[in-house]
Amino acid sequence: MTELLPIVRRKSLKMKVGNLYVGGDSPIVVQSMTDTDTGDAVGTAEQIIKMVCAGSEMVRITVNNDAAAIAVPKIKEILEAEGYGNVPIIGDFHYNGHTLLTNYPECAKALDKYRINPGNVGFGNKHDPQFKMIIEKAIEHSKPVRIGVNWGSLDQELADKLMQENAELESPKDSDSVLRDALVISALTSAEKALEYGLPRNRICISCKVSRVRDLIAVYRDLASKCDYPLHLGLTEAGMGSKGIVASTAALSVLLQEGIGDTIRVSLTPEPGAPREKEAIVAQEILQTIGVRSFLPLVSSCPGCGRTTSAFFRELADQIQSYIRTQMPIWKEKYPGVENMSIAVMGCIVNGPGESKHANIGISLPGSGESPVAPVFIDGKKAHTLRGDNIASEFKEILDKYIVAKYCVG
Repeated sequence: MTELLPIVRRKSLKMKVGNLYVGGDSPIVVQSMTDTDTGDAVGTAEQIIKMVCAGSEMVRITVNNDAAAIAVPKIKEILEAEGYGNVPIIGDFHYNGHTLLTNYPECAKALDKYRINPGNVGFGNKHDPQFKMIIEKAIEHSKPVRIGVNWGSLDQELADKLMQENAELESPKDSDSVLRDALVISALTSAEKALEYGLPRNRICISCKVSRVRDLIAVYRDLASKCDYPLHLGLTEAGMGSKGIVASTAALSVLLQEGIGDTIRVSLTPEPGAPREKEAIVAQEILQTIGVRSFLPLVSSCPGCGRTTSAFFRELADQIQSYIRTQMPIWKEKYPGVENMSIAVMGCIVNGPGESKHANIGISLPGSGESPVAPVFIDGKKAHTLRGDNIASEFKEILDKYIVAKYCVG
């Protein structure tokens, strides 16, 4: 059997963000962003806690006005009181960041990192002085900075200049290629300016976000070849539901497999009534599915077919998945390595026993017309046979005992 080649991470500088490290040999970090009114300190802190419980390791918040800047220290106080004080909080600044960081020093101190969009720092002759003010505040408070360029808010002066230069070439590039070049140039030029103003190299992170998969891959390949700054990955405006999940997975998986990326965010538009923290769950699942990091035991389950007319195995798979996510905060403290465990919940005898044997623990439920028995396999061997109405609870008990026996330290 051909051995899979390991993913070789791109060499990048290591940056400290709060108590976390980003880049270098540090694990790829899951990031998310709130959608609350930051001025509502209690509501924002509550959403941050939900995101952290769902798997986010850093959380970005909008700091767009006086009320938001005033609320930032209060948000940090609430998080500290609730036991989440070690979660790095990133301030997202557009247009007036230089003013807010100057007028509200407690906000500047409380944040663990600043995000600056070069296209929205200031326009014309105001751009450089305002950018410099933000960098000086980062230096004053010893904060790292993400220079985050976006396709939708690209520095128009730079884009127009590159378009004009391209038009004068004998063989001009297409306009999308020029805009991709502009993204990379904007990010790297801004990073060089930050260095000139005195910000240390190991306090700079870069992102260049677009909303199309192939453009994102092309931009980050180019960016990765031209710098050693940590890179934050994300497909901006990915979309809602399955479209957003599929697009983000398609883009990020290619880059992560190539060793590109030090932090990631999945920018989903929440469906009506859906939790905001779903984006953190999807980001975790991308990293775990491609074998980059493990966060919680993975459940394999079949899609169902005419042999599995009962919905019972689907309900069991859902119950087990929910049970794992609920128990994981406890398990990860008590049972190191449990996140690497694999579980199979299968619907009939066609693939059920085989898949169950491949997992650490698996159950093969009876399909339509089969005997009402459910064999349970542990580490490849049949260990139990479950019958009756209590299969779900009995399987959870077996799962709990297996975890204690295999992963309990001491």
